[in-house]
Amino acid sequence: MTRLTDLGVTDLRDGIAKGDFSAKEVAESFLTATNEAEKLNAFITLTPDHALKQAEKADKDRTSGQLKPLSGVPLGIKDLFCTNGYRTTAASKIIDNFVPPYESTITEKLFSAGAGMVGKLNLDQFAMGSSNETSAFGNVISPWRQKGDDTALTPGGSSGGSAAAVAAKLVPAATGTDTGGSIRQPASFTGITGLKPTYGRCSRYGVIAFASSLDQAGPMAHSVKDCAALLEVMAGFDPKDSTSVDVMVPNWEKLLSSDIRGKKIGIPKEYRVDGMAPEIESLWQRGIDMMKDAGAEIIDVSLPHTQHALAAYYIIAPAEASSNLARYDGVRYGERKTPEGGNLADMYAATRAAGFGDEVKRRIMIGTYVLSAGFYDAYYIKAQKIRALIARDFEAAFDKCDILLTPATPTAAFALGQKQEDPIAMYLNDVFTVPASLAGLPAMTVPVGLNEQGLPLGLQLIGKPLDEQSVLNAGLALEERAGFTSQPKKWW
Repeated sequence: MTRLTDLGVTDLRDGIAKGDFSAKEVAESFLTATNEAEKLNAFITLTPDHALKQAEKADKDRTSGQLKPLSGVPLGIKDLFCTNGYRTTAASKIIDNFVPPYESTITEKLFSAGAGMVGKLNLDQFAMGSSNETSAFGNVISPWRQKGDDTALTPGGSSGGSAAAVAAKLVPAATGTDTGGSIRQPASFTGITGLKPTYGRCSRYGVIAFASSLDQAGPMAHSVKDCAALLEVMAGFDPKDSTSVDVMVPNWEKLLSSDIRGKKIGIPKEYRVDGMAPEIESLWQRGIDMMKDAGAEIIDVSLPHTQHALAAYYIIAPAEASSNLARYDGVRYGERKTPEGGNLADMYAATRAAGFGDEVKRRIMIGTYVLSAGFYDAYYIKAQKIRALIARDFEAAFDKCDILLTPATPTAAFALGQKQEDPIAMYLNDVFTVPASLAGLPAMTVPVGLNEQGLPLGLQLIGKPLDEQSVLNAGLALEERAGFTSQPKKWW
């Protein structure tokens, strides 16, 4: 008999609607799974009351024939989304006990659609990290293990708690945010599907900011179909967000089709980077073969400025972070440290020194430096020019093809602590995901297989602006041919 925790979003939704099981049974099953998985450290705050309340409402709505799109589906919410009346920390001690008096637009949409919240998920502090090792509440541990090795692995970052919780089946799906790959990279590391929509597709209102011109919310789930169903609810224009795009939200789930015959799939030559692991090269070729099998035409394309993307990103993102995080000063809310006999400047310094972690401090310092007089033109303006050239490269490539297929990560998941002492090595984890973020394009990761050590590997699909449908369709074609059904063996 199939366990309820083995079901995805759409299966749970449809099963509740048909009366195969109750929403309360679903909520209780996932809450039990969550309580048994403390070793993963995927959650910062559990909210069983919210999940059960929404489940009870869903069961009543089914009886009265008033079910909503996600009635009775319990979700994990990345602890970067402000939730009215529920603690929101951004995984930082500087706002350790912040309880927002308002709701983020994304969570408001999900809860209005009937979804419940199992809890707030752990992440890299202020979404700054690629391994979920910068959280003030401890590392998230991947539910995956290498064959014959009990070494703790990273679930990726910054949405590591979201990825680990979905992969371990503590929730059927979760929200994530993606600034330079923080949905796609952890999805690849944990064998799930993650979608970053076009920049502006999902509202940023109530999402604690890292880099405002890059941050974008998206779904993380077990399948392409589940991501499509969630995105339909999450997307839409929001007057409270000045970067929100005022366009119609398609019925992505209904229009989902793996028939991509005649579509042109671009293979960017610049993504064959020096030192790429042979298993990644082999995986990419396997993906190309699957796209051919689906009837697509493979086209070689060039993105000549890709080599500069990572450098540009790690100037632009820290610059925006240094501005966004200036609000955490101990005056209005959050942590405050007041040195005895100190003045206001001393209070600022003591508060930020105690409240921010090392990686956050590093990025604030980098950002402040590149925005300072004498360096603004040399670094920040130049990086913005590179960003414009990268966007033009994508435009030129899409004149020749419909979708791009690339690796998602340069390696499989690595051991916790392995790259912690080398920030540059850590930043290189984003080498394949950053270009699409700089250009604001929709992109998703689909799990394709396991490496020789038994760890999941994914491929990335990148689409034209606002063409999530083509990305989802190509993702479904890849998903069907890959037939990825592997899941971590429970050790926690």
